[in-house]
Amino acid sequence: MIKKTVRGLAAAALTALPLFSATPAQAAEALSLADAVRQLPLAAESREGYQRTSFKHWVDADKDSCNTRMEVLIAESRVEPTVADRCRVVAGEWYSYYDGVTLTAPGGLDIDHTVPLAEAWDSGASGWTAARREAYANDLGADRSLVAVTARSNRSKSDQDPATWLPPLADARCTYATDWVSTKLRWGLSVDQAEADALAELAEGCGQETVEYEPAV
Repeated sequence: MIKKTVRGLAAAALTALPLFSATPAQAAEALSLADAVRQLPLAAESREGYQRTSFKHWVDADKDSCNTRMEVLIAESRVEPTVADRCRVVAGEWYSYYDGVTLTAPGGLDIDHTVPLAEAWDSGASGWTAARREAYANDLGADRSLVAVTARSNRSKSDQDPATWLPPLADARCTYATDWVSTKLRWGLSVDQAEADALAELAEGCGQETVEYEPAV
């Protein structure tokens, strides 16, 4: 089973802002993957009115000169990354768990929204405020929300859900399903029937996976 790299190098930089984190009253939930799938609300999806610009992303939320993309690159590098002026990450070592590829140049990486922006819109974000959509698009408060992966794998995925796309590396699929479900629960997003069925089928073969999440505020 593939384990995602623990974000350690930039722990201080990634201290969650209030917009992205749970309040003290919101304790982290921990469920089996199968139980977590059953917790997801079922609803039809609609993409009416969606525009990618509805989700302002790659912002510098904590005003430290590092935007969200750079924060994730710094956090997920397996070695201390090389960071140039104005927080430009120019080198490091990243493992793209979707396809099992290791890269040392950030230009080959995309920062993937585990649950794509369009899918989030379809699943409830269309009714959010602009501020909440910005918080979602730049969620540094949960390791599972954003992940550095090869541009090729991310663009293959596009805005698909697990009913139509899974990581090409079979050993990554349980981790991916867990990341997906955690993100949807964290943000209170729904699933459609085909998506729910695909996740339930995945969960049957992923008995060791635990979904842990803190509701976003």
